[in-house]
Amino acid sequence: MRYLLLIMFLPGLFSTADAQKYITRDGYISFFSSTPLEDIKADNNQVASVLDISTGDIVFQVLITSFRFEKALMQQHFNDSYMESDKFPRSTFTGKITNISSLDLKTNGTYDVTVEGELTMRDVTKKVSTRGTIEVASGSLTAESKFNVSPEEYGVKIPAVVRNNIAKIIEVTVRMRYAPQ
Repeated sequence: MRYLLLIMFLPGLFSTADAQKYITRDGYISFFSSTPLEDIKADNNQVASVLDISTGDIVFQVLITSFRFEKALMQQHFNDSYMESDKFPRSTFTGKITNISSLDLKTNGTYDVTVEGELTMRDVTKKVSTRGTIEVASGSLTAESKFNVSPEEYGVKIPAVVRNNIAKIIEVTVRMRYAPQ
């Protein structure tokens, strides 16, 4: 049995030896909704992500219940009514940095990137394309981006009584500080 396990995992060990993967388990994602009636902001510092700089592949996983709001009632409504986090506990993004081959991410500096992929929330998947930056400093990477999403496109139903309190377009901010794996 030991030999079978060794044979199964040995190819994976060699393929990851050449891979240039960076990881974080405490990435940051926030969203911001602004209307004349109310501003709503939520922060999440428990985002897991992997970035492979040899291919540009990037993956995020966000636990919905980890978003924190200024008001506890907002957080409860967000989880129970809008995102239904008991039914849809995670949001994911799977994509690629499309211009990765033109970057020298072994050299300190700030690089403009374009990211394309698929964002899944509430079991609804939509294509996303955005611009961002990657800063290289002392062997670690910090990736940042801002983009907009429409809650309606992801099946989020907002009751008429609070519809004017929540923006039709929500600004999402992403900041990941990656360390080599």
